[in-house]
This record gives sequence, C-alpha cells and structure tokens, in this order.
Amino acid sequence: MIHVLNPGLQTTVQDQGRIGYYEIGMPPSGAMDKYSYTIANLLVGNDENAAALEITYMGPTLEFREDTVIAVTGGEIPPKINGEPIPMWETVSVASGDQLSFDFVKQGARVYLAVAGGVDVPVIMESRSTYTLCGIGGFEGRALQQGDELHIGNATRESIRIGTRVPDALVPQFAKSHEIRVIMGLCSYRLTEEGKQSFLSQEWTVTPEANRVGYRFKGERLGFVPREQPFGAGSNPSNVVDLGYPIGSIQVPDGVEPIALLNDAVTGGGYATIATVISADLNRMAQIKSNEKVRFVSVTLEEALQARNEVKDKIAQIKQVITENGR
Repeated sequence: MIHVLNPGLQTTVQDQGRIGYYEIGMPPSGAMDKYSYTIANLLVGNDENAAALEITYMGPTLEFREDTVIAVTGGEIPPKINGEPIPMWETVSVASGDQLSFDFVKQGARVYLAVAGGVDVPVIMESRSTYTLCGIGGFEGRALQQGDELHIGNATRESIRIGTRVPDALVPQFAKSHEIRVIMGLCSYRLTEEGKQSFLSQEWTVTPEANRVGYRFKGERLGFVPREQPFGAGSNPSNVVDLGYPIGSIQVPDGVEPIALLNDAVTGGGYATIATVISADLNRMAQIKSNEKVRFVSVTLEEALQARNEVKDKIAQIKQVITENGR
C-alpha cells in the first residue's frame, strides 16, 4: 500500500487510456507522455498497460507501507527516498516505511511513477485512467489528496533486477524551446495562405492555460478566408459545421491563440482543425511547461508514420536491455 502524505500539484492514476469510447464523447484520458509511462512499467516488470501515477510540475510525498520496486521516468523532477536522491529511468527497490518525495522541476513537466504490480484501482470502461472532468476512473475519479491510500497489485518480481537502467541514448531530453511536428488539416483550407505561413513560421509561447485538456499558445493572429456563414456553423470565419477532434488537433478560435487539444479534451465541436500533432510528438507535448516556446513543423503522413515507428523501435530496444539484465 502507498500512503499519500502530500499529493503534490496534480497527481493522478493513469494507464494507456480509455480506448474505444470516443464516439460517445468519452476522451481516452491516459498517460500524456506514453513513452515515459511505458518505460516506467517495463522497468518494474509490469504489463505495459498497468496503472501508474502521472505527476505534474510538483511531486507528491508518498510513504510505502510494503517492500516493493519502483521506477520514475519522464521529465526531470528529481526523486528522493528518505531525503536521498535516487536515479530516474532505473529500477529501484523501496522498503516498507520509505518515503518518496521530489525536488523542484528542472526540465519537462511530468514524471511517471510505476510500482511493481501496478496501482490497483477499479477498471471503469476498460481503463484505470482518471478523467477528472467527469470524475471517473483512477482513485475516486480525482487527483490524489492527502491521506489517500493506494493499493498495489500483485507482482511477479523474479525477472526484475534492481539497477536495470535505460541507456542514456534512449532517455529523452527536454529543453525550453520545442519543435512539434504536425500534419496540416483537417480544415487548414479555412486559413489564408499568409495564415498558414504564419502558423508554421512564428514561435508560439505556451500560456498558463496548459493542462491535460489542452495547451493554449500566444502569438500573432492568424487570418481566415472570408466566407458566407454555412448552415449549421457559427458566424466567425474560424467556425465550421461540427466535426470530430482527433487527439492533438489544433484549433484557433477567431484566429487568436491556437489550442492543442489533448487527452482529456472534448471530442468534437465547431472550430476549424487547422493541424494535428503527430502521435510521436504528443509525448513531447506532455513535457512542455507554461511560458516555453513552441514552433510547429509541417510533415507528411509518411514522415509521421516513420516517427511513430522510431518510438516503437526505441521501446523494443529498451525491452531487450531489460530482458538481458534480468537473465
């Protein structure tokens, strides 16, 4: 069992996500940085979909009430056991009574804490992920609070070797300026040519409105092509007839402050989707903080698929390292 002494800023239980319910308006939720989340689970011998803790900006203080094995991955929010630093991206043992805490965030925005056996919370709609806007999943449908007690699932630890570490070359690095790859569309035709060029050429600043629902960016206003208001759409040129929003879709209400919709966002609406963040870079989006800089780079579908395969290859390499260390 894990006892929450201090919950941190926002600590939630997440897994791969609530897949298969998008058509009824239920977003997937789940870990925002799936690469870091997946690696944390692999390091402690879990299934890749085991529930873990997603920790944002300021970490919690947790007391373990049993011996177990953990791994902390993601952005650099340095973890400590009983006040002593422990490595990230590595398998670490903890004893009953140990307290895990975190230092101030240095790079990135989120870390993932996996514990052998996974965090044992009820499965809601085939997922343990927390969707706080509706209050479902995770631990009572909310972020952790002081005094909460999390149960740990059953673990098979024979194949786990303490000290197993992800090679440095496979550990992502996070800066304060980011390039995020996008595929233009579905409705980028609504932008003027100057608007498209401005979207891709300028450096955007992440506003304080940056969370699991979406990130808002500040920069120069984008121009939309004038048109007569179609039936079923709003009067503003940035409106279209309602359509579905893919995860990572970018809309620009009234041409001001683009919004990238993320794991907990609404599933549809009437704003033009001018671009969509590729799946490989959603992991990077999760590690961007307020006031950092972002430049969007247009890529083809083939380039996006190649980037996704590169992420899969990295995970396969890490699986091989863990397997060899466990022998």
